[in-house]
Amino acid sequence: MNTKNFLIWGFRLILLTVLYFPIWILGTMAIGDLIPDIPSEPGLVSEGIGVAILGVINTTLIVGLIVSSRWNGWRLALSLAFAYYGAVTFITQIETWYFLTEITVSPKLLPRLFVMGLSIPFIYIPLAILICKKWKKVGTAAENTNMVMPFEQLVLKLGIIAVIYLVIYWLAGYFIAWQNPELRAFYGSPGEIVPFFTHTFATFTKTPSLILLQLARGILFAAIVMPIILGSNVKPWLTGLIVGFLLAIPHLGHIMPNPLMPIASVRFSHMIETATSTFVFGLIIVWLLHRSHDNMNDLLPKKDKDATNVNK
Repeated sequence: MNTKNFLIWGFRLILLTVLYFPIWILGTMAIGDLIPDIPSEPGLVSEGIGVAILGVINTTLIVGLIVSSRWNGWRLALSLAFAYYGAVTFITQIETWYFLTEITVSPKLLPRLFVMGLSIPFIYIPLAILICKKWKKVGTAAENTNMVMPFEQLVLKLGIIAVIYLVIYWLAGYFIAWQNPELRAFYGSPGEIVPFFTHTFATFTKTPSLILLQLARGILFAAIVMPIILGSNVKPWLTGLIVGFLLAIPHLGHIMPNPLMPIASVRFSHMIETATSTFVFGLIIVWLLHRSHDNMNDLLPKKDKDATNVNK
């Protein structure tokens, strides 16, 4: 990148970062005065600094999603809006609905939380595409071979992805979040922690809805990021990193005070649990879905035949 292009992209990033905040605030107006009046313990950073950090991170992520795609115009705008809203708002607020509606989230607030997330994907992302000069098609794109596989294989992989997500979710939930006694008390399970297999068996038998929900969320995660994989114009490992960050970044909001989850240690435990597990899960989704795999051995990266011949 020459000096001119560096300055142009620097200006674009600054402009997009500045534009992010009023558009994000527009979305927050949906919740109005419905946030419960519950004192929240301080976060890792103040609310103002936290909003600034998340604004920069989300701006960088969105620009990365835009420039790494082979698509442009409305196709790019709609696909990224779908993926971003799904990952940042829809799938995270499903967890809010399941776990917090009887604790801190009122019936009136819950639907507003889903509305709050609309402004960035459907206003900011199209504007960012325009500023990044990706609205008009330039040149002829190469043939797209991403996710080319038999339908039966896709269905099988989605089933495997659902199970993998459940395993990752459960292991991270127990060995990271559930180790915090304040978190257990917050969700109505005070006292000493129950052994892993006892806890797992009890949950599977007494609360099967949680297991079914997480299996469904695993498939939803895959469906949400499919447009990114399909449209990716970079190597699979880089696509995996982008998808991993898309799934992990929404959970960084726990660095700030939050009356919906007022206990600081509960927020911190959840942040470590969910940010790490969803990042790893994003890598796995791309690994399984970016191309067809003929057998178990084919799941491993293919060796460069030319390099192998040279070594011989």
